[in-house]
Formats: sequence, C-alpha cells, structure tokens
Amino acid sequence: MVQVHHKNDLGGSTMTISRFANDKARQRYHAVYDELLDWPLPHEDLTVETSFGPTYVRRSGSGAGEPLVLLHGLATTSLVWQRFVADIGRDHVLYAVDSMGEAGRSVQTRPITDHQDNADWLAEVLAGLGHDRYHLVGLSRGGWLALNQAIRSPGRVARVTAFDPGGFMESMNTGRLYLFTGLAVMLMPAFLRRRVKPDGKYGVFVDPLLRSLVLAGLGFQMKIFVLSHFGDDELRSISVPTRVVLAGKGSVHDAAEATARLARLAPDAEVVTVDVVHGLGLVVPPLLREHVTACESRTA
Repeated sequence: MVQVHHKNDLGGSTMTISRFANDKARQRYHAVYDELLDWPLPHEDLTVETSFGPTYVRRSGSGAGEPLVLLHGLATTSLVWQRFVADIGRDHVLYAVDSMGEAGRSVQTRPITDHQDNADWLAEVLAGLGHDRYHLVGLSRGGWLALNQAIRSPGRVARVTAFDPGGFMESMNTGRLYLFTGLAVMLMPAFLRRRVKPDGKYGVFVDPLLRSLVLAGLGFQMKIFVLSHFGDDELRSISVPTRVVLAGKGSVHDAAEATARLARLAPDAEVVTVDVVHGLGLVVPPLLREHVTACESRTA
C-alpha cells in the first residue's frame, strides 16, 4: 500500500488511500446511494479518468448558461444537490461531482495529501468534461474546493460561488467539534433526534438523506487532505469573479470576521451573509438561483 505521511488539518492522521473497509461495506453503501437517488432532471452518468482515480460525475440540464460544476459538502455526495437543481438546470448544463477520496461513486487510487493535490484532481476533472471554462458552485467543503481551485489552478475557472466554505479560521477545532457533535446527533435515538430543529445549529445532521448517507458511509475509511485555512496571500490571489455566501448563524466560522478578512484581502469578491445556519438552507432554490445569477453578472 502506498503511504504518504502528512498531517491533515481536520484529521491529523497519516495519509493512505480512501477506501471501503471491505466489499460488503461498499455494496451496502452503494445500495443506500442508489435508493436515495431521485435526480429531478434527465441525467447521464460519466466517469472522468484522473491520475487520482476514476471520478464519477452526473451530467444533467441544458441551456446556454455557463456550465455549472456542483461540489458537495463533506460526506454528502452529489446527491445533496438533487432537491435544489431542477430550476437552474433549465438554463445550465450541470455537472454534479462525487468528490475524490470520499464515500460515493468515485474511486481513489492515489493519495491526496495537500491543497495542490485537491486542485490537481479537480483540474483533471474539468479538463475531462470538455468545456473551456466553468462556474464552480460549492457548499461547505465544496466551497473550499472551489476557492482552492481559483487560488491554485484557475485556468478553467470562470467564476466561483461558494456557500459557507471552510478555510477562514486558523484553528480547525471549531469545525472538528461541530462534526463530532453532529455525528453524535445522528446516532441518537429517534425520540431525541425529533427534538433537534431542522433549522437549528445541528439540523443538517437530522436531514434524512444526509443522515442515511453518513451512517451508510461509516464503513468507509477516508484518508484525504480535507481542507485548511486560506492564507492572506492566497486570498489576495483570487482573480476570478467570486461570490461568497456566509451563514449568519455560523457553526464553522464567524461570518463577521470572514467578511472583514475578505474585504481586506479580496475586495473584488462579493460577500453576502444569510440569516441561516450552516447547511442546506443556504442552497434552497430561490437562494441558489439568486446567488448563482448574481455571480454570473460579475466580470473579472
């Protein structure tokens, strides 16, 4: 087995290759994945070969708008978008990606050890999809991937819309605590989970689709560089039209601090705060279209 020793900002573990613990765990996860799949548009399954492994992409939608690449949050797969894309799929081609190194339909074959590996993987995906330029739309870790791409490999990036991305706090302790507490919420008995408000801080962890995916994925051993803090010079380097949508009731960073930092370092980026918690409330159809369209109206 290939091993690369590297400290992951969110995990601190030694890097190897992400994989299911065994074939039974893989089959169980894929059965849950297929049962949950309810994509609202006619779609095509694509496999893009990359040097990090075959990447699964679901192509759907139509229209003359810029192609949108949809990047999901941690451990949620491309299925997280299926409740929200029917509207924007009428005038955009959509590419919903299962991120490499996470449970899903992509299969990792090479370590992903740092920011640049993430950017190199996604650059290969974008090249394989065949368009010159893309609008990257990411939620949570997907927003971090989109911003990371704009910083490290912007060649095919036309613009970025990032919904409450990670990467704005120097310490990842807050994010780790949030995730570990969220997993505990998922494991609580049903009578206790019913007390968790869907629009509350941990509401995303009682969402039926996300809970099913995460629990099915407990047999998946994730060994990738998840995300890290963006340095000042990195944020200054962003040159593509960018819109960052922050959760005002944030759990992974302070929206006011992130806004001030972006205003100082990336003044051309638009920053908007929405009075919701971190999670799916940021990308419900009216908000998703509003912010994607607003970003499309910007020029470099």
